Amino acid sequence: MDEPVKRQVGTDGDSGERPTADFTRSLPMALLRAREAVMARVRPALRAHGVSEQQWRVLRTLADSEGLEATQLARRVFLLRPSLTRIVRDLQARGLVGRRPTGPTLRRSLLFITEAGFALIAETAPDAARANAEIRALLGEDQLDVLKQALFSLEAVLTGGSKPPA
Repeated sequence: MDEPVKRQVGTDGDSGERPTADFTRSLPMALLRAREAVMARVRPALRAHGVSEQQWRVLRTLADSEGLEATQLARRVFLLRPSLTRIVRDLQARGLVGRRPTGPTLRRSLLFITEAGFALIAETAPDAARANAEIRALLGEDQLDVLKQALFSLEAVLTGGSKPPA
């Protein structure tokens, strides 16, 4: 029977010369754990209204626009196009999202939220807001603001964007 091989991997990928940093304490893992902790508070509110977190992101993003092409929407909600296609198809079947042709050839289309979609947001938003208020109360307003500012700054630095206003 083979024994597991243990290696020490340095932070730059070379092996054996430096002690291994605990991967569970790495930035990507810390961000994933924090996201899951936040969503564990929000998800029940969304589920109670028959909406997944991905569907919620699509609806909320469309609610803030006059309509978006699928590629634009996919980028804004951080979904791959095939996943977005499936989600939009479901939201359209439920009458929450619509599609209207645009451009001279009518081959392109804009996705938009319907009145039923706005109604679902209005129905769901108080429960989602309660979950967010609970997080705010647990962490504290000042610390939450500092955390969000740090995350916005991290994103800006890593994407080459400008730092958001303080």
